[in-house]
Amino acid sequence: MLKKLLFFFFVLTQTFAQNPPLSDQATVSIFTCGRGEQLYSTFGHTAIRIKDPLTNLDVVYNYGAFNFSTEHFYLKFVKGDLQYFIVATSYNEFIYEYQYDGREVIEQTLDFPLVKKQELFERLNASLLSEERNYTYKFIDQNCTTMVVDKINQTYGTKLIRKVDDQTISYREVLYPYFDNYFWYKLGINVIFGAKTDKKAEQLFLPVELLNSLDAATIEGKPIVTKKEILVQEVVKTHHFSFFNSIYFVAVLLLLLLLTRKIWLYKSYLLISGLVGLFLCVVGLFSLHQEVLWNYNALLFNPLFLVLPFLKSTALRKLVLICLALLAIYLVVVITKPYVLLMIPFMITHLLMLMKLLRTLKVN
Repeated sequence: MLKKLLFFFFVLTQTFAQNPPLSDQATVSIFTCGRGEQLYSTFGHTAIRIKDPLTNLDVVYNYGAFNFSTEHFYLKFVKGDLQYFIVATSYNEFIYEYQYDGREVIEQTLDFPLVKKQELFERLNASLLSEERNYTYKFIDQNCTTMVVDKINQTYGTKLIRKVDDQTISYREVLYPYFDNYFWYKLGINVIFGAKTDKKAEQLFLPVELLNSLDAATIEGKPIVTKKEILVQEVVKTHHFSFFNSIYFVAVLLLLLLLTRKIWLYKSYLLISGLVGLFLCVVGLFSLHQEVLWNYNALLFNPLFLVLPFLKSTALRKLVLICLALLAIYLVVVITKPYVLLMIPFMITHLLMLMKLLRTLKVN
């Protein structure tokens, strides 16, 4: 703790000292950090390192900090007004965390002239003690990677860094492989994400995309990256197949539910599905995250299911037919989406349950 306070004090004094000039041995580099096991670290991380051997300066600026103890943390995160902020740490402290977790760190040293290094250094220090320190996190539009891109582009006054990865596929397709071996994350993310994630992935927002873009970037025809080095080797984790962490577990549960042939169980399940759909609709209206707006998964987890247990005869039959029609529309919408296989067990279950309710009405 004392070490952190001393380092923070050093940064403060450097800032108030009007940013002492960097020497001609100073370097600017970008860290691209590998993914972690926690959901918030699934996509990796980006940070900026400023190093000057002559002044013993070696600081890492990190735009990915947030405070778990923030009042109403999860509510703010869902709403979309959770504040992230920039922090500055020593190189050793920053790198130790990734060594401990076995997460890869790649460093790309940038060929900036001294005047641009100084300007970037001053911009970063100014952010630490100004209103720029905090920013509202947005999954695609404003995160630790986009903030770094913006700072570099602002320093050059032009769009120096441009996305080079495939922009013809959707954001959902870009993100989908990140959840291999993490079934519940994959299911949850794809259920809560709406129409925006099915747009073409034109925004540079992932750490690996920045790494690839820097490799391709040039200044006056010269590559911007002069050196690329792996500082921390990834510790490859073996993921063994788990039945309980797979689509098969969900499929078996739904199959067992269907085999009961109990109407009250069917209605109870559809009621729960309706609550999920209501949550998706409320979040879409309440949240500032563009990624959760216009969520057509509400056609599958239909809020209309909430009233099914309380209707009888003609009214119930009409509502069931409406739900079947909406389910058909949902199938047309998602048939080309990468996560359609995840939804098939739910689509089949909802179809069979609704058909069973119709047959029951005819018998009665």
